[in-house]
Amino acid sequence: QVQLVESGGGLVQAGGSLRLSCAASGSRFSIKAIGWYRQAPGKQREMLAVISTGGRTIYNYVDSVKGRFTISRDNAKNTVYLQMNSLKPEDTAVYYCNAVDFYNVESWGQGTQVTVSS
Repeated sequence: QVQLVESGGGLVQAGGSLRLSCAASGSRFSIKAIGWYRQAPGKQREMLAVISTGGRTIYNYVDSVKGRFTISRDNAKNTVYLQMNSLKPEDTAVYYCNAVDFYNVESWGQGTQVTVSS
């Protein structure tokens, strides 16, 4: 079982930056990939980016955040980050991280709120 804890959300003005963190614990060595998702009020959850924890790194950004968001990892700290720059009001959402293990079992964090004011 993998446990994920997100942090780093908050209130920021448009054009500002935030860095989200996703700390993994538990059966973290079974993790195949970790991704960042978000869900805005009244909308479906959408995938933003995915990074592998194995030998090859995979980036997969949704068009709306390309060039502004960057996913990275620190395996020594068992943490995946999402650097968010040039934030827009439409980026307001609850941000979640998701881990997939080698049995394709998924784990989710509790989410962290990001609010961008205009």
